[in-house]
Amino acid sequence: MTLTPTRAVDVRVRRLTTTLYGYSFLEEFVLLYPVYALLFSDAGLSVWQISSLFALWSVTAVVLEVPSGAWADAVSRRLLLVIGPLLTGAGFASWVLVPSYAAFAVGFVLWGIGGALTSGALEALVYDELERSGAADRYARVLGRARAAGLVAVMAAMGLAGPVLAWGGHAAVGAASVLVCLLTSVTALRFPERRVARAGTGVRRGWVAALRAGLGEARRDRSVRRALLLVPAVAAVWGALDEYTPLLVREAGVGDAAVPGVLLVIWGGATAGSLLAGEGERFGTGGLALLLGGGGLALAVGALGGTVVGLVLVAVAFGAFQAATVLAETRVQHRIEATGRATLTSVAGLGTEVVTLTVFAGYAVIASGHGHGAAFAVAAVPYVVLAVGLGAVRWCGRRSARRSPV
Repeated sequence: MTLTPTRAVDVRVRRLTTTLYGYSFLEEFVLLYPVYALLFSDAGLSVWQISSLFALWSVTAVVLEVPSGAWADAVSRRLLLVIGPLLTGAGFASWVLVPSYAAFAVGFVLWGIGGALTSGALEALVYDELERSGAADRYARVLGRARAAGLVAVMAAMGLAGPVLAWGGHAAVGAASVLVCLLTSVTALRFPERRVARAGTGVRRGWVAALRAGLGEARRDRSVRRALLLVPAVAAVWGALDEYTPLLVREAGVGDAAVPGVLLVIWGGATAGSLLAGEGERFGTGGLALLLGGGGLALAVGALGGTVVGLVLVAVAFGAFQAATVLAETRVQHRIEATGRATLTSVAGLGTEVVTLTVFAGYAVIASGHGHGAAFAVAAVPYVVLAVGLGAVRWCGRRSARRSPV
């Protein structure tokens, strides 16, 4: 049977999206995620030591983020998506086999390398394939659904982590996590990848040439720079906070065995935010400001409440921040060119990691002296400030438009 051009495009898009959703689900379906902060705490690590591990994770990503993005522009993005989960699985194995600060540090380094290899490469591959199929306008919706698939996986892992931990201990949780990493790597082999030459140059450029091309575009185009700065401003703080949510839940009086179940509420909110992100794109800067301001207020009030009921507001905040993150990342993809897409996406990721390092350090200072609820509340302040700033930019833009002659 011969496919019409329209149907052939639909088949290509369907293969891409189903593979993406499967990859996104498996990448997050890691039973260690809900309990590894508790594992570190139970191993005798202090808040400062736990924060130092998170910082080491971020430092690894900072060092490798942009180079790995340029590598993805120079070689096969699909190849990096295959390798990344294998390194992450090796890191998780080290945590369970030799549970100590040194092993945790090694695991985070491997996880950081694996994450850097896939960061930028995944978004660039998906956007380019959608664009070549004439479906780039679907990107926000597709990305939102992919993030939702990942969050559903997080919630499923939360639901299973407790029973598996009770049944087989950390060894069983770790073995399941390593297996999922292997399955993620295998799934990446299904991604389509049609790299074509542009402007008379082959896509298999050298690493240095790919890096220069991507950074050169950011220097030339102000709109690209603004979009790149918006991503860490939106994504970094709440992305760091999610590492501490088990400890916030515990501080609210929830027993360890019930922590994964309570976290389902928070990540349920984030999942809803992902699914609604595609609709939120049409509201522009004003809608983004509303998401950030409302989310910041909900986070502060919910965290300071110190109760399970207050955690519902934290769930609302995470939903708003998740939707805002998808919208910010979509702005980046719409503004950059395909030849440097992975490089510039990684630049945004680098900015996120740098801000995240600052959040980890600040969180340790505040939480050590005043508790996790206070630390979460302070972390809400930047979102309110950013919302006010975006609202002011939107207002000034509309005022200028009214003054301009027709």
